[in-house]
Amino acid sequence: MVKTLQLQTGQLFMFGYQQALSCLFPALIFASLAILKVFDVPYTYDVMLVVCLLIQWIMVKTGLETRDELKVICLFHLIGLALEIFKVNMGSWSYPQEAWTKVWGVPLYSGFMYASVASYLCQAWRRLHVQIHHWPSSWLTVPTGAAIYLNFMTHHYIADLRWVLTALLFIIFFRSAVTFRVRAITYRMPVILSFFLIGFFVWLAENIATYLGAWQYPNQREAWSMVSLGKMSSWFLLVIVSFLIVAQLKHVKSSESRGQEPPVSASD
Repeated sequence: MVKTLQLQTGQLFMFGYQQALSCLFPALIFASLAILKVFDVPYTYDVMLVVCLLIQWIMVKTGLETRDELKVICLFHLIGLALEIFKVNMGSWSYPQEAWTKVWGVPLYSGFMYASVASYLCQAWRRLHVQIHHWPSSWLTVPTGAAIYLNFMTHHYIADLRWVLTALLFIIFFRSAVTFRVRAITYRMPVILSFFLIGFFVWLAENIATYLGAWQYPNQREAWSMVSLGKMSSWFLLVIVSFLIVAQLKHVKSSESRGQEPPVSASD
């Protein structure tokens, strides 16, 4: 009994340690925002852009991040920046501080907030030896991911389809599972559960980020308040888009390294 408890405690500690290393990029972003807030540094958004670029350079140079992971992060930066420009100009949230590096009201550093999610996924994938089982066909995942991303924009003009898309996800991924290894022991969980857990922790991170002034929702203009629980559904869907892109890129890279054509799906 004691040995079992020690083993479980050791596994939990190692899992937490690997997760902490995987969260290094977003953790450094939060730490930088906190320091800038405490010392009331002007032009925070411009400083944060320099900080994010410096962090990325150090992580690649020290081997904490691979060049392939950097490419994924750059892709997510562009995808996130495009979404930010649209949502800010629709009034969903704002960046009230002055900055030289703003484009259509959006500071360029904001793309790194999305890229930090991709950084976590890539790092955790590598450190925990993640594998996916019964992955649906790309003919299902790619259009679904695109529909989720577009719904973040189109719901301003037509009906919000997030709940329809969420129900569709449960149908598409009902057989899919993800396995990860901690030391020599492999664990398994449903893919949908992993989406929800990551989305929940991103929502917690969003509360920290808005408190530190990373951006501002309309109800936070007078004073900071907790981000609505309803936003968790948005992060749940956004995490799925991120996961789909990273998974597809991982499969393509794996196939290329074997000298094969990329597979349509990653099923067992």
